[in-house]
Amino acid sequence: MNTNIIDILLVEDREEDAELTMMALKDYNLANTIVWVKDGQEALDFLFGTGKYEISTPPARPKLVLLDLNMPKVNGIEVLTAIRNDPRTKTLPVIILTTSREEKDVIDAYNLHANSYIVKPVGFDKFTESVKEIGMYWLLLNEPPIK
Repeated sequence: MNTNIIDILLVEDREEDAELTMMALKDYNLANTIVWVKDGQEALDFLFGTGKYEISTPPARPKLVLLDLNMPKVNGIEVLTAIRNDPRTKTLPVIILTTSREEKDVIDAYNLHANSYIVKPVGFDKFTESVKEIGMYWLLLNEPPIK
């Protein structure tokens, strides 16, 4: 496990969306370290130091989690529930970045205290501009709670 500072944990099962997100963040110099995991179970293992991320020291804590909802193994709502139910990650900023416009998904995410819910824009330019704005706000402007 890398104990360096992690800027963003990107939880995204679609390779195309993950690559676009990472490219946009790096093009605008918004994130030095992005860890990409491909499903909800891997996200939980990373955050809590279990599975292939099991180590003897506490796991690295990202500054921000970008979380898709519709994923294999463990979905985004289940990941968000686990994050909010654990005192180690309860205050971690979690941005839902998904294709779902379902009212139930939006309500569930906010009931679980997601910090923001963003529907992925269609089109390369709009998508990269949205990711840039997310990164600028959450990594540069937002003041996180003291750990």
